[in-house]
Amino acid sequence: MEYAKMNIAELSALLRNREVSAKELAADALQAIAETDGNIGAYLTVAEEEAYRQAAAADEMLANGTAGALTGIPFAMKDNICTKGVRTTCASKMLENWYPVYDACVTERLKAAGAVMLGKTNMDEFAMGSSTENSALQITHNPASAAHVPGGSSGGSAAAVAADECAFAIGSDTGGSIRQPASFCGVVGMKPTYGTVSRYGLVAYASSFDQIGPLTKNVADNAAVLEAISCHDRRDSTSLPQFDTAYSSLIGKDLNGMRIGLPKEYFGEGIHPTVAKLVRDAAQQLEKAGAVLEECTLPAVSYALPAYYVLCCAEASSNLARFDGIRYGYRAQGVEDLDQLYRKTRTEGFGREVRRRILLGNYVLSAGYYDAYYKKAQQARTLLIRAFADLFGKYDMLLTPVAPTPAYKIGEKSSDPMQMALGDICTVPVNLGGLPAISVPCGTAEEDGANLPVGFQLIGPAFSEAKLYQAAYAYESANK
Repeated sequence: MEYAKMNIAELSALLRNREVSAKELAADALQAIAETDGNIGAYLTVAEEEAYRQAAAADEMLANGTAGALTGIPFAMKDNICTKGVRTTCASKMLENWYPVYDACVTERLKAAGAVMLGKTNMDEFAMGSSTENSALQITHNPASAAHVPGGSSGGSAAAVAADECAFAIGSDTGGSIRQPASFCGVVGMKPTYGTVSRYGLVAYASSFDQIGPLTKNVADNAAVLEAISCHDRRDSTSLPQFDTAYSSLIGKDLNGMRIGLPKEYFGEGIHPTVAKLVRDAAQQLEKAGAVLEECTLPAVSYALPAYYVLCCAEASSNLARFDGIRYGYRAQGVEDLDQLYRKTRTEGFGREVRRRILLGNYVLSAGYYDAYYKKAQQARTLLIRAFADLFGKYDMLLTPVAPTPAYKIGEKSSDPMQMALGDICTVPVNLGGLPAISVPCGTAEEDGANLPVGFQLIGPAFSEAKLYQAAYAYESANK
């Protein structure tokens, strides 16, 4: 039986019926990684011993009747999330040999649920990038076409799910880093409401934007994983104290009366015609399922990209100041004084894209430029938040493309930071507003001789994950 191709619900049924053990599932998944990952490069670390330890614990839970929906299910973890005793590199030379002494909250939650971690997945260095080409350690290839990028920064997680190297994966989303690779690889990816999943143990990039979320093979699986990892955590000051985590509660219910807006700004210049057509086709499918679709406008979205890059770089320059060669991580050799240690360590330890964002961040926060850049970006963020709130007074959710194009070829945009940044134009507004959004596969585009996956995005107001899953599931069910 091909366990690797099965989804969470199918595997859970087999485990509960004692048709397979968690240890057997772990062994099967590890074998799949051994056979396929040489061509994909999704994993930076395969944690075989840890996987078997967790599988043994899962089998005990299954035997004593304490198993849940994720017990025994093999998954992959993005490599910027702390895993006690398992290498956590952030795909950077700076942390290439770092082994955390504690688990992130999301790691704790998945262990408590009995899920089995297979290893850590590749990413853009410190989550800064949209293609996983900025990894200092290896290249990840899109399972749909080895010549193309898997997206980023959670490219390894998306590729691992798409290549059937795990049943689900965990990623992080600062400006689209779950949704864009989900779209490029043809899987489901959810960026939850800011504060619903604890950031404790997530290596910070931009603290007011970062959010952890799941990548899965289908919509129902995604809701199940998000239910397991959402919680209030006192160790994270931005973790929200009370919210409903019954994300699966509306799955299967009809869409009659649901109002969905299509902001025209998301379908303008720069959007690939096939992407626009597939997303509009998805809108028609939702209309057939009972939803009311309507064109709308969101002019403030034009502020999103410049505001995002000013604010994210500012926060990154502060968060990454801790990597100085003194306390942990990479330390440069052959230095004569403290100042030289700082300079040489950070120059050698950080890749080009990370250094670029740190420099930009320091610039916009410097005396004389703070008001001109950082303050104005915060004001633009406020305008966008208000504009979203106005639209959500009329619509339950918005439907847009996830990315302006399908996956592009490896190396095609890596030398042009501006072109790479423009690829985030559809996703960053969500992070500026702290909103939930889901990427759902909606077809393929033929490019460069390959059939490349395309996804559409549903954006909702805060805490509307259950409604987003309801609409996403209705589309998915109609297109099986």
